[in-house]
Amino acid sequence: MKTLTITLFVFLILFSCNQPAEKGSTIQLEELSIDQIHRAFQDKSFNSQQLVKAYIERIHALDSSVNSITYINPDALNRAKQLDEALQNNEPLKPLHGIPIIVKDNINVIGIPTTAGAKALKNYYPQEDAFIIKKLKEAGAIILAKSNMAEWAFSPMHTESTTHGTTHNPYNLAFVPAGSSGGTAASIAMNMGAVGLGTDTGNSIRGPSSHCSLVGFRTTLGLISRNGIVPLMLRNDVVGPMCRSVADATRIMEVMVGNDPRDQITKYSAGQTIQDYQQFLIKDGLEQSKIGVLRQLINEDTDPEIIDLFDQALIDLQSLGAEVVDSISIPNFDELRKNHWCSTFKKDVEDFLAEFVDSDTIQTLEDIMAIGTNSAFTQRRLEGYASKNGRWGNVQAPCLNAYEDPRRIKFRTAIRKVMDTLELDAIVYPSWNNKPAKINQFEEQYRGDNNQIISPHTGQPAFTVPMGFTAGNLPAGIQFLGRMYDEATLVKLTYAYEQGTKHRKAPVINQ
Repeated sequence: MKTLTITLFVFLILFSCNQPAEKGSTIQLEELSIDQIHRAFQDKSFNSQQLVKAYIERIHALDSSVNSITYINPDALNRAKQLDEALQNNEPLKPLHGIPIIVKDNINVIGIPTTAGAKALKNYYPQEDAFIIKKLKEAGAIILAKSNMAEWAFSPMHTESTTHGTTHNPYNLAFVPAGSSGGTAASIAMNMGAVGLGTDTGNSIRGPSSHCSLVGFRTTLGLISRNGIVPLMLRNDVVGPMCRSVADATRIMEVMVGNDPRDQITKYSAGQTIQDYQQFLIKDGLEQSKIGVLRQLINEDTDPEIIDLFDQALIDLQSLGAEVVDSISIPNFDELRKNHWCSTFKKDVEDFLAEFVDSDTIQTLEDIMAIGTNSAFTQRRLEGYASKNGRWGNVQAPCLNAYEDPRRIKFRTAIRKVMDTLELDAIVYPSWNNKPAKINQFEEQYRGDNNQIISPHTGQPAFTVPMGFTAGNLPAGIQFLGRMYDEATLVKLTYAYEQGTKHRKAPVINQ
């Protein structure tokens, strides 16, 4: 059914465009950046309609191998035409003018289904855009397609939904792309869109980005609105860019930043943000920086190949001008990291259903469970969230946001104290200690996920960037953890590391 739907959209789009199909197909899409796209628009090498058509053709040709795209926007080409006409009329180039973006299928886009990978929402068409989608559209972005995800965003391990099945890692199809934003990761890694969006409750931007040789930004909790996004645990959820470069991720992040009265967590960002994050894309940005190495996250089960890549990354950081403090220690770390997870899915998803779905038949978690799922994994999670509320491991402590929860504040304060005492600009560690798991063994082989441990609970920003490949052509990432609302420093450090190492490479595609 999915293949038929995509084929139909491709047919309609190709024949509705007033540009010849063969022109779009000549665009070299591999590793194409926002800056390159805008230069091409200006020198008339190609226009937005041709670019959209080329990406759709590529999805149609390649996605069957990875199963990353769930829905192609039938209005994408019409929007591209409008943007092309604006340029022809000498209107100014917008920040994301004509940039096709792939959006995770839990983010509301008007007129496009938002399923969260679940049977219960398969016919849900939002009546309004999510706050960030409005901002992206205002900046000129084109919503190209929706991407597959782990159902209800439940799994950090793999990306499997009832609506569209399992997504594979494009670098080695026998392995997972992690979850839950694996569809975005696989599609952007394969150059099926210019840039992508994911959401991250504990891992789901940074894990798939690490597994698919991408840049993934988990920003400060409060920097960007989550309004209009199907929640998993709203006290931890963020939305952010998943891109092939730090520069592109920075452009996407910059547009989405802003206070939203419908997402109260964004009130904490008042006075903490800046308008221009791109000014920190500095090639020698590591010079005179000081970076701490958190080996407390590396254990005896860590894959030796990951350790080798990480140790080489530290050498590279030093050669690029950073002072590397190896290693730092967070006092009482093992205790501070415990008992942060709270089961808030039931309340959060029911609030979402009431505000956005407005259905007489889908109002509660029990309604969702009655409709059912094709996934045994999802069924177990649904049953768990239905039977348990509150904090895991310590039911007496209330589940509050990152600015009010005493345990979260204590954890963040301890990290900040070490960073301040040692005058660190950031802390680094492997995004995952182990290689991606095989698809048919994702639960048995799930280990080494460092994304879950600090940032989701403290609220701090954490960016992952590629640090190389292990055997089997499997990517790995290094993570940079910063202070609250210090995305500017992380942009500077990660950009300099990326530019100095150039680890990102596209998967080899056998057509």
